[in-house]
Amino acid sequence: MSKYYVNKFLYQVDGDPGLLAQYKTDAATLLERWERDYGTRLGTNHTIERTSWLHFTAQERQALLEHDYVTLFELGAHFFLCLTIFIAIYDEDYAARSGPLAFQREYAEKLSHWLGKDYPTVAL
Repeated sequence: MSKYYVNKFLYQVDGDPGLLAQYKTDAATLLERWERDYGTRLGTNHTIERTSWLHFTAQERQALLEHDYVTLFELGAHFFLCLTIFIAIYDEDYAARSGPLAFQREYAEKLSHWLGKDYPTVAL
């Protein structure tokens, strides 16, 4: 796993309302676009440097396509980055159905098997 690459995706998409909206509605297209247009950039200015060796593994890609935050967490994606992007995607829908903090409660429940254990490392 390229934890850096997955975390970069989570951070960049969460911070850009347009990318976030596309990730919510069409994850496959957004993943392809992000890898082509954003993922190869080193730094914030795309004219500085580009890389060709970073990519998602098949397991990472599948987890990102399915919004599978449990798998992402278990692969070592940063807990806070996973939480914030999926709150941005699901909180409004969950709150409308089940009240405030409904998504956060589900997130905690689905990761509850980690209670008392060491979290997966987020070190690169």
